[in-house]
Parts: sequence; C-alpha cells; structure tokens
Amino acid sequence: MTGEFAPFTADDYRARMRHAARSAADAGLAGLLVAPGPDLVWLTGYEPPAATERLTLLVLVPGRDPALVVPRLEAGDAARAAGGPALTLRDWTDGQNPYAVTAPLLDARGRFAVSDGAWALHLLGLQRELPDSAYVAVSDGLPMLRAVKDAAELERLAAAGAAADAAYEEIRKVRFAGRREADIAADLTALLRRFGHSQVDFTVVGSGPNGADPHHEAGERVIRDGDMVVLDFGGLVHGYGSDTTRTVHVGEPTAEEREVHDVVRAAQEAGFRAVRPGAACQEVDRAARRVIDDAGYGEYFIHRTGHGIGTTTHEPPYMIEGEEQPLVPGMCFSVEPGIYLPGRFGVRIEDIVTVTGTGGRRLNGTARELGIVS
Repeated sequence: MTGEFAPFTADDYRARMRHAARSAADAGLAGLLVAPGPDLVWLTGYEPPAATERLTLLVLVPGRDPALVVPRLEAGDAARAAGGPALTLRDWTDGQNPYAVTAPLLDARGRFAVSDGAWALHLLGLQRELPDSAYVAVSDGLPMLRAVKDAAELERLAAAGAAADAAYEEIRKVRFAGRREADIAADLTALLRRFGHSQVDFTVVGSGPNGADPHHEAGERVIRDGDMVVLDFGGLVHGYGSDTTRTVHVGEPTAEEREVHDVVRAAQEAGFRAVRPGAACQEVDRAARRVIDDAGYGEYFIHRTGHGIGTTTHEPPYMIEGEEQPLVPGMCFSVEPGIYLPGRFGVRIEDIVTVTGTGGRRLNGTARELGIVS
C-alpha cells in the first residue's frame, strides 16, 4: 500500500553534498566530515558495515569534489552505492595510517563540523595529524542539515504516515482486555510490516499506570477493562520514518479520563495551528503547552512538544522552549503533547506535520478522538 518510488540517483546525492558543503561555508566552517550513520546514508546512499573500527569518512569541503576515505576492502561497495559515481574514493589498507590519508584533504587550520556519532578514536587521530584543526558537532554547527525535505522525501514520509495509520486502524479491531502489553506490541509490529514498514523501531504500549511513562516498553502487564492505553509506534518505509501516537480506552472511560484526553487533543490542535513559515519552533511548543497549563495539568506535561523526522525518527528541528529556529516549508516534525498522571494513566496524541507555504499539513489522518477498544 506504500507505493513504489524511483530510487535516489547519483545526481540527487551530488546535489545534497553540494548543499551540505555550501551550508558549511555559510556557517563559517572549512567543511563537513561525515562518519557512518544517517547523515552518510542521506548524503551518499552508502551504508558501510556496522560497528567497524576502520575509518570511513566523507569529506565535504567547499569548492572541492566530495571525497570518501574508505578501507580498500570496502571500496567496491562504496563505489557501487547509488551516490558512488559522485564521489572520489581515497582508499587505505590495513597497516596504513588512515588519518595521514585524510589529512591532505583538509585545511590544516580549518574548523570542521563532524558527525555527532563519529568515534573519539578517529577524531583524536585527525587531531594528531592536524594539531591546529578544530571541530564542532554537526548538531551544533549544522543542525538543520537534513531538516528541509524535498518533494521526493515528502512523498516517502507521507507513505510512511499512511502505513502507520493503516496499522492503527487495524489494531483497534483486536481484543485488548486480558492480553499482555507485549501481545499488543507484537500485533502492532506485524501490522506495521504488513503495511510496508521495512524496519519497526518502536511499539510503545502503555496501559493503565504504565501510560504515565512516556517511553514505557511493552511488558508483561495484563491489560484490564477500564484501562487507558497509550499506543506510540513507528519505523521506516522506503528509508523514511513514521511516528504516531493515539490513546485508546478499554471500555467506557470515566468523565475525568475523557476530560484529560480532550485537553491533550485541544493542545495538539493548538500546536498544529501554530505551524507556519517563519514561526520559531518554540512557538509550537508554547501553543500546545499553554492549553495544558491553562487546564491545570502543566506539571504533568514532561517532554518537548515535537522532534524532527526523516531518515531517522528523531532528528532536528525540535519543538521546545528556547529553540528559535524559524520553520521553513519542507520541515517535518511531530506535534505530540501529553499528560502523564503518575500511578494512574497517561494520554498522548501525535501526528507528523510538514510545513507548507501557508501553514502545516498533517501526515497522519486517523481520528484523534479517544478510541474505544474491547
């Protein structure tokens, strides 16, 4: 149901690398150094073997061709990656000093953004070769590197959202009462895969008092009639993320439970309505939080209102107080306020939203009313 998408091409990756190099220059940096991880995949289409200690590093310097420093035994795979034709490979063999291979590609006195997940081993090796160089984390120097999505990326994110929505519609049909949280999580995982997820990253099922823990891991608790149940789930479809939360109730809720859910639903709507080009990220958080504060539940909203999403399910931008980054068309992020009453129950409602030229567009379309399950 997720459709087919043309793969990204060497030209697509070439354009991303040019953009990244320009962004580095605009930020006053000498370049960008990308270690294995989501940024490398997004920029090149190449995903090296996991957990290798051998240096693999994409070097993006304004005015120069992109270069990938790669172990010789992995150079063939790198060359065959979709973005391989856009790269100059600089390979090295075991026994060589890979940092000496990398150093000529860099300004010896330059200040570079380096992947947050780069190994300290490799950063220290570069510093030994280039003692006058300096480094800043990508999240500090280029936090918006992947934040603005193009049309092809938005299509994939919309497909991921639709796949998650389909899973939610189906999970509402199963019996909850008398079954473990882990059983519902297993059902959700199967549904996400059925509707097109190649990777399932999380299936939070927080029933009764466990719902007051925003990141509760589904466990052995048996769900009972009268429980509120928080369902938060997502993963990757065509390499792009889904992430949605709905709260359901087993049987008829109490007046208080309905009231709390209504407050969260109003807060989520307020956060969504605050999305517009030029607004600061913190305005989305403020709009949602104001509703919950005014209803007297402010102390029970214990996390930010949203996070960016793309090739990973959590990435910049973040909808949180103090984040003054303006919203730009093409940004995608969650809007997910919640209320968590310790020892009793929790409520969260989450949609992925993209910024348009005039406001926001939801990528999740399932009902935000309190769902009733058996």
